[in-house]
Amino acid sequence: MTIGGSDAATQLAALAPWADRAPAITRDERLARMARAQARLAGTGADALLVNAGPSLRYFAGVPWNATERLVALLLPANGAPRLICPRFELGSLAASLAIDAEVLAWEEDEDPVALVCDQLAAGATLALDPLLPFSTGARLGARLRVVDGAPAIDPLRAVKSPAELALMAQAKAMTLEVQRRAARILAPGIRASEVARFIDAAHRALGAAGSTFCAVQFGRATAFPHGLPGDQALEQDQLVLIDTGCTVEGYHSDITRTYAFGRVEDEVRALWDVEKEAQAAAFAAVRPGVPCAAIDDAARRVLERAGLGPDYRLPGLPHRTGHGIGLAIHEPPYLVRGDASALEPGMCFSNEPMIVVPDRFGIRLEDHFHVTGDGAAWFTQPQPAIDRPFA
Repeated sequence: MTIGGSDAATQLAALAPWADRAPAITRDERLARMARAQARLAGTGADALLVNAGPSLRYFAGVPWNATERLVALLLPANGAPRLICPRFELGSLAASLAIDAEVLAWEEDEDPVALVCDQLAAGATLALDPLLPFSTGARLGARLRVVDGAPAIDPLRAVKSPAELALMAQAKAMTLEVQRRAARILAPGIRASEVARFIDAAHRALGAAGSTFCAVQFGRATAFPHGLPGDQALEQDQLVLIDTGCTVEGYHSDITRTYAFGRVEDEVRALWDVEKEAQAAAFAAVRPGVPCAAIDDAARRVLERAGLGPDYRLPGLPHRTGHGIGLAIHEPPYLVRGDASALEPGMCFSNEPMIVVPDRFGIRLEDHFHVTGDGAAWFTQPQPAIDRPFA
């Protein structure tokens, strides 16, 4: 039995830190990333690239900081050594996490870090800006320099994962799938969604992650809302369960959803669950290098439309894109959505989640992730086999 029949204490006691851990990204790989970014700057006409704190700074420099109101950034010249812009009082913390050799330019609280950046560049220089840099900072830089979009020097690199990145992502997804499996075992009538979410966080920690990065636990009618409803539901017998959660390993994300029956559910729910599975399989089967991302969304929607759902984003049907890129950010470009003409390349990684929503009644989302291979796609985690059997 995979649904119910156990309790949180028993399931947590059976977990231990993940034994087969993927190696961290090496310094040499980060140096190669920066070299590729510098080569791409030639196509933008920029003299340097400014990478803001966040996933891209972690990608290049290993610094796992999120963006705040204080500027922390990598200044990467088209030719030359990287420099880190950082508040002086953070220098000790920066040194502890910096994974590359770089000159560090510190600024005090009463100094202007934008001026510090500009002072590193010649008058009239062109600076490519991280697309995640705050607008206010970009505008101030633009008042003194020519600025251009830095996405062409960042996004294509991050979109195509190396073997080391794929291994870290595979570990994160395997850990979350194990947590999902354990969570299904603790379900019982009356259990609160918050209890399940707390268990999922504790289970991720027991496996060696820093807890859940997010967790959505939805029962019955709440499954009809892609991101749930407010309040703390109690599970009832014969309800649909939807659990969506993930963790990170060395910053690389997992994000897995299972939707299954707790007891008996209506025949209509079972029939649409089968349609959802078929749509997910069709999206996977359409993956080939060179195929535009939009074609994967089209493949899933054709299955839904044949079943009388939609068309387009109309409900009952699929109200959002079929999938998103994933890596150091849980949602990152490119996207499996109409209009995204990005060509699939080996190493790209995506969610596959063509959710079916029947308004105000129920929703079904099956979400697993794949990476593009030389001749198709490969799953990180095996899809759900049946509505009564969440795990292969």
